[in-house]
Amino acid sequence: MTSNFLDAIDNMSTDTYQNLKRAVEIGKWPDGKVLTSKQRDISLQAVIAYEQKFLPQEQHTGFIEPKKHNHCGSVDGEVADDDEQPLNWKH
Repeated sequence: MTSNFLDAIDNMSTDTYQNLKRAVEIGKWPDGKVLTSKQRDISLQAVIAYEQKFLPQEQHTGFIEPKKHNHCGSVDGEVADDDEQPLNWKH
């Protein structure tokens, strides 16, 4: 990324971020003109860069909240230590 791009992200207003995000989502600018493929790519990069810099992770585009799950050898959904754990084969 160029320093001009990063400077633009640093100076981007919340309204501009919202407009870019909406344009990427629907494929159109606020005036109704269709985004070109290149415009969509650059706008998406700007949205992601803005979110990375200014928003908490749970507000990032595409964020999926992690769910507890059982790992091989875990207890109550917690990740097991690096110690070897026997496999539990159920028939």
